[in-house]
Amino acid sequence: MLGFAPPMTTSITLSSLSKHIGSVRAVDDITLTIEPGELFFLLGPSGCGKTTMLRLIAGFIEPTAGRVLFGDRDVTKLAPNKRNAGMVFQSYALWPHMTVLQNVAFGLGAKKVPKPERRERAMQALKSVQMEECASRKPSQLSGGQQQRVALARALAVEPQVLLLDEPLSNLDAKLRLEMRSEIRRLCKKAAITTIYVTHDQAEALSMADRLAVMRAGKIVQVDTPVGAYRRPKSRFVAEFLGETNLIPATIVGRRGDDIELDSPAGRLIAQSNGLMLSDLKNVVCSIRPEAARLGASLNCDNVFDANNLESIYLGSTAQRLVSIGSQGVQLKVNEPNPEGGGPTAGKLQVSVNKEDIVILPDVD
Repeated sequence: MLGFAPPMTTSITLSSLSKHIGSVRAVDDITLTIEPGELFFLLGPSGCGKTTMLRLIAGFIEPTAGRVLFGDRDVTKLAPNKRNAGMVFQSYALWPHMTVLQNVAFGLGAKKVPKPERRERAMQALKSVQMEECASRKPSQLSGGQQQRVALARALAVEPQVLLLDEPLSNLDAKLRLEMRSEIRRLCKKAAITTIYVTHDQAEALSMADRLAVMRAGKIVQVDTPVGAYRRPKSRFVAEFLGETNLIPATIVGRRGDDIELDSPAGRLIAQSNGLMLSDLKNVVCSIRPEAARLGASLNCDNVFDANNLESIYLGSTAQRLVSIGSQGVQLKVNEPNPEGGGPTAGKLQVSVNKEDIVILPDVD
């Protein structure tokens, strides 16, 4: 893993896991399997239960019901230090009176690793996060990004089977968060550790995860790859939570093979069913990402609209147009890549959307 023997890669299984806090179901009957070596994200708004679920997996709190398994081993009733899991906290939780090296070696001491080996493994862990030159410093002498690297090295030094990360980048500035995303993914994949990462940051999850679970009110509402969850959300909540989208109410009026014809305030829409079971649906909502709508009329495109440009906002790499389409003036956000400027704030234009970029969702959430 880091120059010494790696642990056996393990799966994590949650079986009907629940945690009730008074009348609140913080985690509500969740069953989930995370594959060995997978970088898995728990994603959702504040209060959805993702941190509670991470703490149940770590052993910091006991479940009301259900089980937690690492591989075939039931760890539900084991203390945190008996689970062979490493934890990286949002606040880093470094001892201020200890040096960086002492902080990283701390967990090894708790495991009764002999002192010479303890120092060697701590230095190897620091080297893996490119912090070996700071071994003699105190945490107060480090930047936020450096402290995050030390916290990660401390978790990796004990050779955990499972690595748990609780919003580890939330205290960093935007530029440093971008740098640490690729660094954390590189380390986790190189070490082949099964990793669970909690965040409310959609960009973090989409750019780093092998798979992710979107949570809402204690439940998992979708488990998917980042591409699958973003391009094919299964509910309005997921569509809106994972970035911007345009939601247009519609009624299914016909089917032609895999194509669905819909009537909407924007006019007629043609979308693909993508294998969805739509037999019981009539009233639906269509999700169209702003980047999926394009300015101008595209050849062989099933959905072309006459539009009025209402507003343009220049964002550097893109300009976002707010246009109105259809007789009822449905407003649609359209992202224009590599714009030369903000563009006109008013005027006639056309907008095209491919049928595969219109996602049909149930009109309930």
